Amino acid sequence: MQYEPESLPLSSKIGAIDFNKVDSALKWLEQADNHYIIGLFDPLYPSLLQQIYDPPTVLFIKGNINALLPPSIAIVGSRNMSLHGANTTAKIAQDLSLKGFSITSGLAAGIDGAAHQAVVKCQGVTIAVLGCGIDVVYPKRHKQLYIDIQHDGCIVSELWPQVSPIASHFPKRNRIVSGLSIGTLVVEAARKSGSLITARLAMEQNREVFAVPGSIVGQYHQGCHDLIKNGVKLVEDAADIIEELSSLSQFHLDQLHQRHHIEQSEMSNLPFSPQLASLLKSVGYETTTIDAVVEHSGEPLDLVLVQLLELELQGWVAVVPGGYVRLKRS
Repeated sequence: MQYEPESLPLSSKIGAIDFNKVDSALKWLEQADNHYIIGLFDPLYPSLLQQIYDPPTVLFIKGNINALLPPSIAIVGSRNMSLHGANTTAKIAQDLSLKGFSITSGLAAGIDGAAHQAVVKCQGVTIAVLGCGIDVVYPKRHKQLYIDIQHDGCIVSELWPQVSPIASHFPKRNRIVSGLSIGTLVVEAARKSGSLITARLAMEQNREVFAVPGSIVGQYHQGCHDLIKNGVKLVEDAADIIEELSSLSQFHLDQLHQRHHIEQSEMSNLPFSPQLASLLKSVGYETTTIDAVVEHSGEPLDLVLVQLLELELQGWVAVVPGGYVRLKRS
């Protein structure tokens, strides 16, 4: 599917249009079925990104555009990660992915790449936001990762095709990484780490910020420790993130349900584990008490509560007085 170029940026928003760039963008759009150009007021534009102070006027997207539907968590951190940082990032990214979240990052070396790789490995949804043109792979070592992400996820850029990566692009890229996400996790950040820019932008966008602690020896975790000292939640595993995000995730899902272009078949493409599918059968379209869910499912109460939260985050059930109701058919 190609999206028609009617959603290219309005001249009133960007001033004089460089028609050479427009021609280049239209040629890029014609290359394959998984190329898209969407404007700020287009119904396909991500609702959370639309809420930030300075949303991109236009987005170039390559890959599976349905990757923009699930609630997303950003994971950012050092380019010079340790083995422990890589393993921690991979574990949390995979666990969040298996819970139905997409993972957003910047395709940079280090923590960004580890997060993307982990999600690709478990066939989850990950979004890579570039600080260069949508058709430019940077760093070059991530060429295969750039390709692999597009199977279930997507590549995103606000920059025109063929634009080279320069230093000033990356802070602007970071606002999109945090803007697409309901929360941002920082792993292995020194005090002058660029990932702290993403954390600050997330706070300014009224999104949650999390940090993974590390050794007090050396400089590699001081940025994370400073965040924690200033009130950011300390994270040891994915559950620490999930329990903080129900309200923002519900807002995101409410926005999706108001988008009439989203078909039921598209919603069914969201990640959904067999365990959650089984529990969903225990929740009716009329109010179902928690005791009834536990009895019907045969699962212990603590596990049922965790799984119901996951179903709520994904928009399958809602909390009502007296219990839960099912919102849609699987």
